[in-house]
Amino acid sequence: MKKTQKAPDWEATVKGLLKAELKRRDVTYQELAEKLTAIGVPETAENIANKISRGKFTAVFLIQCLDVIGCQTVRLGD
Repeated sequence: MKKTQKAPDWEATVKGLLKAELKRRDVTYQELAEKLTAIGVPETAENIANKISRGKFTAVFLIQCLDVIGCQTVRLGD
């Protein structure tokens, strides 16, 4: 009998990925908001915190965040 794999919680995965990259680079939500605003994406620290907390944001937002903090590569697995 084949063992069934549980589907990944994609929202938690993406949320964890972004939080880890911010922590790795020691970037606060306030600093991220300032960096995003500088490239024409006006955000507040509170709005960013809410988006990340929910784990629901667009791929565009994720890429914008990763770009402004200098993240060029992301590791998805172990």
